[in-house]
Amino acid sequence: MLFIQYPKCSTCQKAKKWLDGHQIAYTDRHIVEANPSYDELNEWYHTSGLPLKRFFNTSGMLYKQMQLKDKLPTMSEEDQLKLLATNGMLVKRPLLVDGSRVLVGFKEAEWEEMLL
Repeated sequence: MLFIQYPKCSTCQKAKKWLDGHQIAYTDRHIVEANPSYDELNEWYHTSGLPLKRFFNTSGMLYKQMQLKDKLPTMSEEDQLKLLATNGMLVKRPLLVDGSRVLVGFKEAEWEEMLL
């Protein structure tokens, strides 16, 4: 299981504490130091069944600075995935990837349902 997170993110810290508390093994990955690649994001997006917009950190400063709220609707999926692959701070976190399961963000009830 791959846990992709930003250590200073309070939601990521809660998710990590939850995983540790439930003794769930994972490989930790810093989202800025090892930004997800286009291929990884494309695979996770299609595996998750979620809308691509869910993979964007819409509350992040970079998202707002780039005015992506207005730009994303006119961009192709490929261009959106390429953009996400340029900077880990654009990607919603934490991400938990385990084979056929991809969890975006931390919602405790959702994680319990999928992992316990």
